[in-house]
Amino acid sequence: MAGVHLTCRGNLPWLRHCEWRPNSTQSPDHRWCRTLGRMGSSFGVLFRISTFGESHGPGLGVVVDGCPARLPLTSTDIQTELDRRRPGQNRLVTQRREPDQVEILSGIVDGMTLGTPIAMLIRNEDARSQDYEPRGLEAAAAGMVHAYRPSHADYTYTAKYGIRAIAGGGRASARETAARVAAGAVAQQLLAQRTGVSIVAWVDEVWGIAATVDDAIVSRADVDTNDIRCPDSEIAAKMIERIERARKDGDSVGGTIRVVARGVPSGWGEPVFDKLDADLAKAMMSIPAVKGVEIGSGFGGTRLTGSEHNDLFYQRDDGRIGTRTNRSGGIQGGISNGEAVTMRVAFKPTATIMQPQDTVDERGNPAVLASRGRHDPCVLPRAVPIVEAMFALVLADHYLRHQVNVQIP
Repeated sequence: MAGVHLTCRGNLPWLRHCEWRPNSTQSPDHRWCRTLGRMGSSFGVLFRISTFGESHGPGLGVVVDGCPARLPLTSTDIQTELDRRRPGQNRLVTQRREPDQVEILSGIVDGMTLGTPIAMLIRNEDARSQDYEPRGLEAAAAGMVHAYRPSHADYTYTAKYGIRAIAGGGRASARETAARVAAGAVAQQLLAQRTGVSIVAWVDEVWGIAATVDDAIVSRADVDTNDIRCPDSEIAAKMIERIERARKDGDSVGGTIRVVARGVPSGWGEPVFDKLDADLAKAMMSIPAVKGVEIGSGFGGTRLTGSEHNDLFYQRDDGRIGTRTNRSGGIQGGISNGEAVTMRVAFKPTATIMQPQDTVDERGNPAVLASRGRHDPCVLPRAVPIVEAMFALVLADHYLRHQVNVQIP
């Protein structure tokens, strides 16, 4: 990979091929360096995506590289998933009004992929950057210097880059996930048409209110029957009530999403560092607000003995090997075993709330921040298609990698 020139302070061991610029006016502690690393806006190996754009910029987009040719694919396939994620769709989510209409710029002709990069653009149409400017007493107290939002990425982006996109949170905003969902829609079509794999996610728990859902039969139609995207209708009503109470209080709540992939064959995964479960965990942890993942029995398995936890093998009627239970979550040794792949993903409460909070400004002065703008009191309903998209991206990548690395009869 071609290197990138950047400025560093001091002799940092992770920067390779440091080069002095003899005519530079910088002090000896400043060097121009070339690094073999890369920034973190790309994901995947063979089915690879690169996303771009900020929350309040002109738009967001993604380039999908590695999608095979002659895959039937239309803008409707992509738009359906974006509509499930878009803001303003019901009273439980942010009221930012974005149509999120996808524009396909390359890679598809007459409803068929060409095998070349697929570029897609989603324009921002309802950004309100003025909501992020200090006002009134807050402005006076902060001296017109922006305060750091508690538990948001404001401080850490400044600490890393020395600059940040204040309006909307820039790349740290969940707005960037629109590009992921567009790419995930392509991956889901690839999986469905070439492998028969299907992925379904749903809201499993909100603020300790937990649903009971059979992951063997739940469908997307079941999930999308209500605003919270929980197929347990009785529990869904309680979840909605709790989220509405948080919104009225200017607060937020978190919870968990469960996801299942059915039809995954045995053999996907690349030990030891690119195990299927390792890549799935990385994919989910890259989603804004995610604080933990479980695969199969997860942390609950720590309360069992080996004899209780082991999935016993047997031969199915069709001759294939199966397991009588699925506490492994469909993955053993980092490789899929032919059972359904199951995960649970934990989301923290939305960081931006409408209550005054103590913080500091960019100069370190004490400040009180009362956020404005439009924010989700709970990210879970819109996170369902995001989780499905990231799951699909990992599976599509490992499907292609398996074809390359293993001789297919």
